[in-house]
Amino acid sequence: MGLFAQILTLPLAPVRGVGWVMERVLEAAEDEYYDPAPVKSELAALEQQLLAGEIDEETFDQREDELLDRLEEIRNFRNGQP
Repeated sequence: MGLFAQILTLPLAPVRGVGWVMERVLEAAEDEYYDPAPVKSELAALEQQLLAGEIDEETFDQREDELLDRLEEIRNFRNGQP
């Protein structure tokens, strides 16, 4: 029966292939979006800017809060939390 079912559903193969490709693209996009390394690099660069006097304390605090929120979002995603 398995071979018979495959023959009957053969016209749907391109649709299944597109679905598989879309799943892989989504996985790759999520891996990139939820990668904590760039956020940690931004935090380090932000601290360097503060120490070099390129930004003031208020700008640093605001941007740091945004980046820490982003890291929390990444941790939640990786732990399966919404």
